Amino acid sequence: MGSGWDNRQPIKWGAMMKKRVLAGVCLMMAASAAKSAPPINLPGPQAISQDDRATGAKAHPDMVSEYGGAYAGPQAALVHRVGLRVAAQSGIANVDKNFTFTLLNSPVENAFAIPGGYVYTTRALLALMNNEDELGFVLGHETGHIAARHSAKRQQVAERSSMLGALGQAVLGSVLGNGTLGQIGSKLGQAGINRLVVGHVMAYSRGEEFEADDLGGVYMQKAGYNPAYASSMLSSLAAQTGLEGRLAGNSRNTPGWALSHPNPEARVTRALDRARELGVGAPAGSKANEAFLLSLKGMIYDDDPAQGVIEGQTFSYPPDRIRFTVPTGYGMSNGSDAVTISAKGSDAAGQARFTGGRYTGNLNNVLRSAFAALAKDAQVGAIKGTPLTVGGMEAVTATARADASSGAKDVTVVAIAVAPGKAYAFTVIQPAGQGLGDLSGLIGSFSRLTPAQAAAIRPRVVDVARVGPKDTVASMAARMAYKDAAVERFLVLNGLPAGTTRLAAGSLVKLIVWR
Repeated sequence: MGSGWDNRQPIKWGAMMKKRVLAGVCLMMAASAAKSAPPINLPGPQAISQDDRATGAKAHPDMVSEYGGAYAGPQAALVHRVGLRVAAQSGIANVDKNFTFTLLNSPVENAFAIPGGYVYTTRALLALMNNEDELGFVLGHETGHIAARHSAKRQQVAERSSMLGALGQAVLGSVLGNGTLGQIGSKLGQAGINRLVVGHVMAYSRGEEFEADDLGGVYMQKAGYNPAYASSMLSSLAAQTGLEGRLAGNSRNTPGWALSHPNPEARVTRALDRARELGVGAPAGSKANEAFLLSLKGMIYDDDPAQGVIEGQTFSYPPDRIRFTVPTGYGMSNGSDAVTISAKGSDAAGQARFTGGRYTGNLNNVLRSAFAALAKDAQVGAIKGTPLTVGGMEAVTATARADASSGAKDVTVVAIAVAPGKAYAFTVIQPAGQGLGDLSGLIGSFSRLTPAQAAAIRPRVVDVARVGPKDTVASMAARMAYKDAAVERFLVLNGLPAGTTRLAAGSLVKLIVWR
């Protein structure tokens, strides 16, 4: 099921908020720029500690899972190569051995790092870049967080927040329908706790984010890249963030731990000033590099249908020909093992998780597994659900009561058989007494896609085209696989200023087209 610099058959989807580690860091940070920047102080030679390496190794699978898995296209090798080239300038020993650079199969613009030399960027952010220098800055920024040991400085915050999270989970409990006492620790409830935990950890100070920008600029210059492109990268990201904020009908929820990073507009001018201090001015002419653009050709953009597709309020999963619609006021994020549904505003109080996979033919066992996945330090006995029909398919449901620190909750699981040996489950949490509450329509919307409908869901991909003598922004944008805001999308994708109408004949531009 799939998800900013925000399947079990097993389902291969993209971004649920599960247990998280202490120090992911996103490139989108800093509330306002300082009027004068202090000198750049480079960290001295150092090695990644065994403890940090172990922490990162333990967290790495979850981080990859959170963002739809590793992207297997040829662009992954580009990220690895540029990442090592920049990290080699950081003073950290044995970068070939101690750094892992991963391109994530996510439609959310994001980049972050965790302890132990693990650095990530998404294909959505990569698609926004127009040259290798911009990629060098993104990976240099994340390397800067590692070199400056910003994670270690937040260690006490992480430990303190984790303890609060554990306490919040420990008070959840319920008596299931069969009378067995179960501690409902709820990965759904815990996901909300962890949004706070990781949000605190990731809320690095403005000074630390500026320091990572500065180090990224130095590292990229030492690696042979132009640090002035730090400003252009941040400018493109600011434009994309603004565009996404203006587009209506997008129910995709950015993972909660990425929300602690304000818009990067404030960093654009500062990054350009830093480049001038390093002896580099703004590059003249187009910032696009043809070889780099061509390397992006064919890369998936937006949702990967193999993970499921979010269009408006509807999630569709073509491999199993199913879909559902979330009510107004809720959004979705896509993870490798679940789709998480959570409130986008204060009017909605519920949350839900959609999971699925193979089963033995007994839907009551699916119910039990769903409750067991939420249980903390307790056994969940046999559960006999109430039969019902959902979208013409056999289903069962059961509800338990949980006493949470935020108040009593109803936990409802609806298990649905979609094919022999294949079942899905919605797990819904609402305030006590509401049952499914305003998420009842979510269950009612679950239905099958026809073969034709499933076949019609195709991926959008990056294409590269040469501008003809009569081509304009409008004519090139008309070739984009979008019905809305095609011109605006084209300009942001290619790093062109708003209002641009003309293009240089013979130049290369990026397009997003249907595969």
